[in-house]
Amino acid sequence: MNKRMKVAFGCHSLALLMTAASGVIYLFRTELMPYHAVALGKSWADIDQALQVLLLALMKGVGGGFLATAVAVGILLVIPFRQGIFWARWAIPVIGLVAALPTLYAAASVALNTPATPPLMRVLLIMALLIAGFILSMGSKRAEQAVLQQSR
Repeated sequence: MNKRMKVAFGCHSLALLMTAASGVIYLFRTELMPYHAVALGKSWADIDQALQVLLLALMKGVGGGFLATAVAVGILLVIPFRQGIFWARWAIPVIGLVAALPTLYAAASVALNTPATPPLMRVLLIMALLIAGFILSMGSKRAEQAVLQQSR
């Protein structure tokens, strides 16, 4: 990999690690995130047990989705991206952004309609890393042709 591809790999890897960390946090929480409690205006103990079960189930679903996204991106990074396979260069950010965009919408909705401060900057950073990785990995046509000729 050339320098641009290594930096792109780093951007995607950092986005992957942040997504996986969020997935693990949400998947293994036993109660609401602090900003959820602020949004609801209630402590965990003040929430009805049936609603607690529902909220935890939703959080675990989100956490599982984040982990699934991280695993998919990780596999694409380790195998086709490192091999220089062209389609992996756009598949990685597409998969990441498909997960990040609804997350951004949900976080922005909470931020705009409640006194809570959800992790908007984390989501924006993940998106920026994915976009930066994409731009860096695309390079010029000449560089792409040179890589293809060297690999033969």
